[in-house]
Amino acid sequence: MARRQCYHCKEWIDDREPHDCWTTTEGALTRDLTDDLRDAWERLRDTASEFGEQRIYASHKSIMFSRKSCYFFVRPKKSFLEVCVFLARALKHPRVRRVDSSSKTKFVHFIPVRHRDEVEAPLTEWLLEAYERAGDTTAKPPPPRSAPGPARATRAARKKPPRKR
Repeated sequence: MARRQCYHCKEWIDDREPHDCWTTTEGALTRDLTDDLRDAWERLRDTASEFGEQRIYASHKSIMFSRKSCYFFVRPKKSFLEVCVFLARALKHPRVRRVDSSSKTKFVHFIPVRHRDEVEAPLTEWLLEAYERAGDTTAKPPPPRSAPGPARATRAARKKPPRKR
């Protein structure tokens, strides 16, 4: 039987066999996790599920949690779970590895989780805050910054004119 190699996932497939490597599931993304990471994942998922109605789905290499918009997602890695939370403010906390602006109204926070015990406050509070904001349809961008102050004078303009004698 003839075989071909998928140019996306590099897997060898029989010609007559259906193949869709773009279809991802939670199970496929969490299958190879260590016991500690699997426990952390289950606690994270259970905690988020208790917030209320939402959609939980796998997309590419992430597991997304969304209401009207995605409020956080998890990227399972070999040694940790990368939790990415969307908040209206930038956090400064030792647990937050990195913060990036993701839109005019949101900041994405990258938080590594390595153990079940790390899925507790303040992480759970941030997830709840993000969940509540994801259902808010009245979110507005922050007001524009005021106009910058007067421009600094160039070096030539700062020089005093020569004194007349």
